Amino acid sequence: MSNSTSVDFYGWEVSYDDDHHLTAEQEPTAGRIYTMYHGASVNNARSIIRNGFNQSRDGMLGPGVYISRDQKKADRYPINNPPTDRVSLKLKVDVGKVKKIDTDNNAMQKTWHSNGYDTAWVPPNCGMKAVPSGLEEDCVWDPKRIEVIDIARAPSDAIKNELQALITQTRSLKNTTSQQNNQSGTTLWVAKCNFLNTLPLDCKMEHSEAGNLKSHIEYK
Repeated sequence: MSNSTSVDFYGWEVSYDDDHHLTAEQEPTAGRIYTMYHGASVNNARSIIRNGFNQSRDGMLGPGVYISRDQKKADRYPINNPPTDRVSLKLKVDVGKVKKIDTDNNAMQKTWHSNGYDTAWVPPNCGMKAVPSGLEEDCVWDPKRIEVIDIARAPSDAIKNELQALITQTRSLKNTTSQQNNQSGTTLWVAKCNFLNTLPLDCKMEHSEAGNLKSHIEYK
């Protein structure tokens, strides 16, 4: 039987077990929601807001979306871009099940997802040579777990205002699409009958979807 203890470490409320992995407390069951950050160029920030994140092909922790709970980490990226072309996106992230990676050449450094984890987590100042900055880093496998909610940093107020307006516009469009999809799934069956001396002579069942007649079945 596994012995486990709950601890609070760098903001994560986690449980350590005999396998030395950590699992985010799940409330709801999909996992906890955390605020994180991602650094991008201005053009890439526009694309991410409009279309969502794409999974990177590879990296220190394998494929996934690289983000951090430490905004200072995001503010450094893209490393080769000048400060005038760096944006830090503020994110809402459902981390799911988290694997702690805190040593170089960890056995699960790039295979954590195939072992049932949703996010890989590199704690701050863990001593890994691959993270010389010592800043916390996360890799989320599924981009759908991540939502852009604000702009934490931008080169200018004009760019920040533009990107914030784009977030609002994209969110509104998604909400409208979701409402339309919900409405299109509404199905109604309506019976229309002719009567003779209060007895139904014949009936027609009309099938409508989202208020539009799709088909009908007649009973006589």
